[in-house]
Amino acid sequence: MDSLFHFRGVVFAVALSLVPVFPVQAEDKPVFSKVTVDLGIVVSDLNKAAKFYTEVIGLTEVKGFSVSGERTAEFGLADNQPITVRRFVLNDGKNGSSLKIMAFPDAPGRKTDQKFIHSSLGFSYLTIFVNDMDAAVERAKKAGVKMLGKTPSKLGGSNYLTVYRDPDGNFIELIGPMKE
Repeated sequence: MDSLFHFRGVVFAVALSLVPVFPVQAEDKPVFSKVTVDLGIVVSDLNKAAKFYTEVIGLTEVKGFSVSGERTAEFGLADNQPITVRRFVLNDGKNGSSLKIMAFPDAPGRKTDQKFIHSSLGFSYLTIFVNDMDAAVERAKKAGVKMLGKTPSKLGGSNYLTVYRDPDGNFIELIGPMKE
């Protein structure tokens, strides 16, 4: 009987060691508290960029925020440079992503090679889905923004792709239908 008990104990210990150990969340909550991602862009001229993202792209500016230089250093984000962040959203902004733009006039960054999206590592372009490509192209043309390549270009179905750059040379691609 002792050997049978010992055998069962060994089998149980071996079986237990084969069970993978995974982190378990306390409750059945998803990992992320939001289903959206906010994107921050450092720009050379905050007002010029804000005008572009509202008047050309059509985003809506909402309440932004400021962070002191002491806090940016504490967070490891900047070397004691204060940040003023202006936020922009699609449509009414409810449950959506936001674009956060900021500038550092006392410590301007270096521009990356943005000749093509493969020219530099890191975030390369912003994709925005629109309901009216004709209106989006008209806003860009009115602002003197040059379309890249042969865009707008038909993607398939009723969707077209239009590509241009923001004032700092970052790629912006719009996807949506044209009136045809």
